[in-house]
Amino acid sequence: MTIDRVWLKSYPKEIPHSIDYEERTLQSYLKQAAEEFPSHIAVQFLGKEMTYRELYEQAKQFGNQLKTLGISKGDRVAIMLANSPQSIISYYGALMIGAVVVQTNPLYVERELEHQLVDSGAKVIVCLDLVFPRVSKVRKATQLEYVIVTSIKDYLPFPKNVLYPFVQKKQTGMKIDITYNENTLSFKKFLQGGVTTEPSEDVSPTDDLALLQYTGGTTGPAKGVMLTHANLVANTIQGLHWMYKSKRAEEVILCVLPFFHVYGMSAGMNLAIMNAYKMVILPKFNPKDVLKAIEKHKVTLFPGAPTMYVGLINDPSIQDYNLTSVEACISGAAPLPLEVQQKFEQLTGGKLVEGYGLTETSPVAIATPIWGKRKQRSIGIPWPDTDVMIISAETGEPADVNEVGELAVRGPQVMKGYWNRPEETAQVFKDDWFLTGDMGYMDEDGYFYIVDRKKDMIIAGGFNIYPREIEEILYEHDAIKEAVVIGAPDAYRGETVKAFIVLKEGRSVSEEELDAFCRKHLAAYKVPRLYEFREELPKTLVGKILRRVLVEEEKKKAEQQKVSNE
Repeated sequence: MTIDRVWLKSYPKEIPHSIDYEERTLQSYLKQAAEEFPSHIAVQFLGKEMTYRELYEQAKQFGNQLKTLGISKGDRVAIMLANSPQSIISYYGALMIGAVVVQTNPLYVERELEHQLVDSGAKVIVCLDLVFPRVSKVRKATQLEYVIVTSIKDYLPFPKNVLYPFVQKKQTGMKIDITYNENTLSFKKFLQGGVTTEPSEDVSPTDDLALLQYTGGTTGPAKGVMLTHANLVANTIQGLHWMYKSKRAEEVILCVLPFFHVYGMSAGMNLAIMNAYKMVILPKFNPKDVLKAIEKHKVTLFPGAPTMYVGLINDPSIQDYNLTSVEACISGAAPLPLEVQQKFEQLTGGKLVEGYGLTETSPVAIATPIWGKRKQRSIGIPWPDTDVMIISAETGEPADVNEVGELAVRGPQVMKGYWNRPEETAQVFKDDWFLTGDMGYMDEDGYFYIVDRKKDMIIAGGFNIYPREIEEILYEHDAIKEAVVIGAPDAYRGETVKAFIVLKEGRSVSEEELDAFCRKHLAAYKVPRLYEFREELPKTLVGKILRRVLVEEEKKKAEQQKVSNE
């Protein structure tokens, strides 16, 4: 199917339509940064600083130590860490010997962890001491041969490293007691034994995997997305061209998005190392910590998720901080409400734009130009060398302008497929087009709009209703801090629209007031019939609202009600 790349006319003149990508591995960029800027600060972590030379040396030590354990090219190495120097060292060290990284969420419960370790066949896991008990419980059911354990304190400066165990025990109630042996290793001691020679492995950027990144499992067991070095390098280079005003080795990037999430990994860690930026790393999102970090370190780039920006603009102390160093932010992982974008830009003077992508696209495929034309509620235009097509649900052919259909993507950042799942891989590809499962449309200027996930669409009384459209309206109400809309079971309409609301501190609003507000902006069949006010909404660690958790809650309520009625 041929397409008209109408979006190219909307490109700022500084962004090329096509890029000549280097056929290189991810780890080669760490080597280059260390050679060009050996004394440049690579990592600032809670007061601890590391230069690019130090980071590169320790990654080589880690890689060489993995080889002594018998880990070789193609073996899977799981990393279950919060953002920290250890997470970068483990990632790049594993890549240096041709191993495949399996990023694992530290919040996973045993069932989720076991599935991912068994499915990937990981031989080694690097984990935090806090999650070691969970790893221990599933270990026998997996192919794990070694567990390498580290602590946040391992890379804290004095006296924080001494005080940390006491703070940890107070906060978690846990006293970490680990018996080390030949199969359970201390990260710190493991690293110290490593040599700093360059591990030599013949890695093909286009053929060899760098990463098995597991999807969220919203529609079943999580699947391992196979991403090559070429996929991840291409997406990082595309991002650099999108941020054409950024300067090599001069930017300060805030890395609070988790590296175990593909967006935090690509738009934070990989982007920084490719361009020798200084990374200011935070292990978790806390509004006060982020505000302090931006002011203290004069952060210029801040990739984030909408809930992070919501948390910041609603923090009562935000006016106490100087945030004017911020130049550019690309928001991902969830829809960015217009009100949040406008308020954040007013506070910082920087640009905050929305991007769109999936784990399967490494992850970014579309974004609003940072210093170019933007359109309200649009996710922007495709990145260089990225084609996006709207497929008509009726004809299966390219849709007309402004016609809603399914987004399909092709480009150098699109995955090889799902790990050990050839049938599921075949289902999401139509020729060389990846079918995203997201519904949207393109306007006459080539700007794209998401109306919702195909699977999130609500069908009420025969009408197709897209939650995102309703959520955008709710976010415009000045009393609302967060909102999510789902289809709740309804005996008469099939589904009915239900909104979950978190109010701003000190604010109140009634269901009747919200109903009147929505009716001014939405067709009657789209207006929520039910409202539920909550203190907080279920979220992933990245800040993505877990819509499916709320859907399951409503299904259970409906089933219980049906039983009680019988």
